[in-house]
Amino acid sequence: MQRAFLVSVVAAVVCGVLSCWLVLIGWSLMGDAVSHAVLPGVVLAYVLGTPFAVGALVFGLLAVGLIGVVRDRSVIKEDAAIGVVFTVLFALGLVLVSVTPSQTDLNHILFGNLLGVSTADLAQVLVLGAVTLAVLLLRRRDLTLYAFDPTHAHAIGLSPRRLGALLLVLLALTVVVALQAVGVVLVVAMLIIPGATARLLSDRISRMLLLAPALAAGCAVVGIYASYYLDTASGPMVVLAQGGAFAVAYLLAPRRGLLRRRGRAAVAVA
Repeated sequence: MQRAFLVSVVAAVVCGVLSCWLVLIGWSLMGDAVSHAVLPGVVLAYVLGTPFAVGALVFGLLAVGLIGVVRDRSVIKEDAAIGVVFTVLFALGLVLVSVTPSQTDLNHILFGNLLGVSTADLAQVLVLGAVTLAVLLLRRRDLTLYAFDPTHAHAIGLSPRRLGALLLVLLALTVVVALQAVGVVLVVAMLIIPGATARLLSDRISRMLLLAPALAAGCAVVGIYASYYLDTASGPMVVLAQGGAFAVAYLLAPRRGLLRRRGRAAVAVA
């Protein structure tokens, strides 16, 4: 349980910080694509006896490259290119899982294995999480400018293409960090929900960067406690807790909450 808490909180914080930029840029579908496309890399890494992080990172970057090639060298738009690449790679991963002889349950890759975290897994999550978070915080000004105004970023000497590439690499690393917590299937939830919730609560990126990881970490703790007492899977309960937080913000956010808006509209009409 102690390892589960530590891994889930680290993954939640890293995903929460990155999710702010993914939501602002509109890369939710890209996050979904990368999170699913790493599956064959993880299985192949298991077969070759290499760390899961290596295979996941290679296939995450491969997915991003393939999406770029299909988008830039055909009439296919980006959303269609993303759909084609990530579904094909995810299907390849499922095939590899089904045919790979294993003494361990590779389905844990799909759904996470928080309560089976080893010392090596914990070290991997801590190192990758620290590196990813450090880069995000060091480049936060550049990434924020890229998210809001790429043209201005280019005008002052920044390269939007390089910043986009950096963000994609960090996305792949973050997916690797979160895999142990919730698995391939639910990683996208941790990449999107915290940032979306923070966006409902604030218009300022500086506040979002505090709210999103704080909410994500709190939901991780609540989800694990709930899974313990309800005897349910830990990873999905973490995501359900995040979904509950989003629902509360959607309804009751001070400025953008649905019920708050309806209340103000009713007062105005009266």
